[in-house]
Amino acid sequence: MTVASAWRTLFCHEGHALPNQAADLELAAVTKTYGETVAVNHVSLKIPAGTYCCLLGPSGCGKSSTLRMIAGHEFISDGDVMIGNTIVNDLPPAKRGTAMMFQSYALFPHLSVRDNVAFSLKMAGTGKAARAQRADALLDLVDMTKYADRLPSQLSGGQQQRVALARALITNPTVLLLDEPLSALDPFLRIRMRAELKRYQREFGISFIHVTHSQEEAMALADMVVVMNDGRIEQIGSPREVFNTPKTTFVARFIGRHNVVPEDGRTFAIRADRLKLSPPAAADGAAATVTEVEYQGMSVHVALRRSDGTELLATLSESDFDRAPVQVGDSVSVGWQAADRHELAA
Repeated sequence: MTVASAWRTLFCHEGHALPNQAADLELAAVTKTYGETVAVNHVSLKIPAGTYCCLLGPSGCGKSSTLRMIAGHEFISDGDVMIGNTIVNDLPPAKRGTAMMFQSYALFPHLSVRDNVAFSLKMAGTGKAARAQRADALLDLVDMTKYADRLPSQLSGGQQQRVALARALITNPTVLLLDEPLSALDPFLRIRMRAELKRYQREFGISFIHVTHSQEEAMALADMVVVMNDGRIEQIGSPREVFNTPKTTFVARFIGRHNVVPEDGRTFAIRADRLKLSPPAAADGAAATVTEVEYQGMSVHVALRRSDGTELLATLSESDFDRAPVQVGDSVSVGWQAADRHELAA
């Protein structure tokens, strides 16, 4: 039985609606102000049901405020949040059909794993036996049954995340909201847990809306990436669309591995792996000086500065670098194919 089938069976046997009913989420000119400060500025966005959406951007860009307004943990200064056909602006969090996974997981340290998962049912007045049965079923789905009687302090970071996920899912949400849930994990565990999150989202069939400042995380997880900057949306698209065809200078630079190059009165983005280095006498490139060489295992990053001051980054395969190695201070010629240029908005 798949995770999704087990989840459906759990809720249907208890007389609940199916947990993954289709429901789009839509923001219409949503704004959040704190006094004179505008944190979110007329954001409009439609997230189809069953989508893994990452809100991506630097600290202070408005992504967490947007998530909290969807959840009902922040008042909306202007605009509307709609889930399905219902405007939820005035509904409390528990009535919106959403559930939240916080950055810290926010587990109660004095409660067992089982009681943490069952806590919302206790607040709703569900009997002790019924809520324990449902909590145990959710713990089984996330492979945490044998830890049910432990305290959170006795769990690893990845285990705590699974408990937080089970606690969120026990409320039968239509949309799961995740506020930087992987940021506290070490790099190896982060990679493993993001694969688990993606699998759960796919099998449960509900929308996950995930706030992150990690470009790599968004690329790995999302069906839809929403890049935010200064309270506004800069670009919406699939990971490949956003990476290969950034619309603005901000997106090109924030996503990384792009060079922003002015040419002929226009501005272009060129992927770092599309730059070609050759001896300085080559006629088909611009002269540049190597400023840094960084070995990355399968690739080598070569930072350069052109004579006009433009900073460039070339990502070379290890074999290409070995065929024509360079070091800091070397002069080289830098070129690229015209087809590899992507024009950015003014």
